[in-house]
Amino acid sequence: MTTQPPLPGLLPLPTQDPRARDVVLDYADMHALVADLVLPDGASMYVMSTLETSRELIRHSYYRYEFATVAVTHSLLALEHVLVERLALSEPLHILIERATDTGLITPELAAELDRSRLLRDRLAQGTATSAAVGPAGAIAMVRAVFDAVSLLLRPLPEAEAAGVDTSWAHPEDQLARLWEEHGRALYPDSFRGVDVEGVELILLDADVAGLVQRELNGGLDDRGIAILWACIADLDKIVPSINSEYCASYFAKLRTMAKLAAARYIPTAT
Repeated sequence: MTTQPPLPGLLPLPTQDPRARDVVLDYADMHALVADLVLPDGASMYVMSTLETSRELIRHSYYRYEFATVAVTHSLLALEHVLVERLALSEPLHILIERATDTGLITPELAAELDRSRLLRDRLAQGTATSAAVGPAGAIAMVRAVFDAVSLLLRPLPEAEAAGVDTSWAHPEDQLARLWEEHGRALYPDSFRGVDVEGVELILLDADVAGLVQRELNGGLDDRGIAILWACIADLDKIVPSINSEYCASYFAKLRTMAKLAAARYIPTAT
């Protein structure tokens, strides 16, 4: 006599999650939505599998909205793995992103987008966000940033770097001068005038860093200036991941890169 439970009847077919109705009309449209998430060349099987799973989670968020948020957090596994290998560092993700930005491996704009994903992961871990925090459209932009970053990080090493020569700060003065020129042409984000983030008034921080960088380019900083510069860098590290505007986050991510270049020849313990 068998004690196995009876086989269930036909299972119902999955149906569209009502929350996805504003994104696509039907499941076939999800294919076009993720079509440009192309797996990068030269990635390991682990990275390929992780990124492919992230892409498929977005596709299937048509049926379960929360899959979009899971796609974002899952993609960070691939990003962190590639960063550790490329930088030969074992550090928290935010430090890896900063180091990759400082050394020119990824752009400040891309770093700001990656920080958005990292911050989302942290909020989920802290219980201040839910798995419905990001919809399919938002997840596409955040996961695309990871795909783009991984592609950049997997590019062949320059000859000097491949030979084991550290070129991270080969010409910091030239880089600083170029970024200072670009900063002079950038428009301050108007909607963030008089706004503070994490207790830091953004427009005052912008002015402080600009003044310090100009002094560095014109001859160098004294001890007080060095201490203020490192305090500004600490504030930038704190506020950039928390800015919810893409342009503003990019603006202050570039400001952070410029500040760190200005501080490159000074001993960090000056703070």
